[in-house]
Amino acid sequence: MDKRYEQIGVAVTCRGFDEYVRMFDLPEHELEAGEILDIAAGGSSFTADIDDRGFRAVAADPRYALEPAVLFAEAEAEIALSTAKLEALADLYDMSFYGNMANHRAGREMSLRRFIAHYGDHETRSRCYAPGSLPNLPFADQRFSLVLCSHFLFLYEEQFDYMFHKQAVLEMMRICRPGGSIRIYPLVSLKLEKYPHMELLLEEIRVAGGHAQFFRSKLPFIPGSETGLIIRM
Repeated sequence: MDKRYEQIGVAVTCRGFDEYVRMFDLPEHELEAGEILDIAAGGSSFTADIDDRGFRAVAADPRYALEPAVLFAEAEAEIALSTAKLEALADLYDMSFYGNMANHRAGREMSLRRFIAHYGDHETRSRCYAPGSLPNLPFADQRFSLVLCSHFLFLYEEQFDYMFHKQAVLEMMRICRPGGSIRIYPLVSLKLEKYPHMELLLEEIRVAGGHAQFFRSKLPFIPGSETGLIIRM
C-alpha cells in the first residue's frame, strides 16, 4: 500500500517562532537586518512572535481576504484534519523535536491562538498581514531583507508545475533587497520525493542574479527534508 499524506488544495499552516528558526536555520542577524516577509503564512504566529520581539514582519496569504472568523475556523479544522492524517502515518515521521503527536497538535493550537489574537486587532492586521499569493505578490521591488516560504512551494509539486515554481522564485527575488536572502523549506513533495527540477531552477536563479545554495534544517519531522534552499541577492 502506498503510504502518503493525502492533501487536496493548500492547507492552512500554523507554526510558531521556534519552529521557523529551526526549520529555516535562521541566524538572529538576519531577523534584525530589516523587514521580513512570510509567504503562505496561513494561521502561523511567526509574524506575531516577531512583532513581540521588536522586529518587522509582514505575512502574506490569499486567505487573508476572507472574513477573520472564516479564516480562524478553517485553520482550526485543518489542525484536527492534519493531525488525524499524520497519526495514520506516524511511523513515517521523525518525532524527535515534538516528542509525540499530542505535542505536535498542541503546538499548532498554540500558534493559532497567538495568530488570532494578533490578527484580530484591525490596526495590527492592516500593518502586518496582506492578502496575496505567488507568483504575483502585492509588494514593491526590493522591499524585504528576508523572504521566507515554508510548507508550500515544492511540497505541492503535484499541484503546481515547473513554470509556476520558476515564476514564484523570481517573484521572491524581485521583492528581496540586495544583500538580503530568501529561504524556502522543504524541498520534498507530499509524496516525500525530492523536487525533480531543482538543477534547472538553480540555473534560472543564477541567470536572474541570485546566488543559491542549500542549508541544513534543524527541524526533523518530514522524511528526507533535511535541507532547504537559500538564495542570496
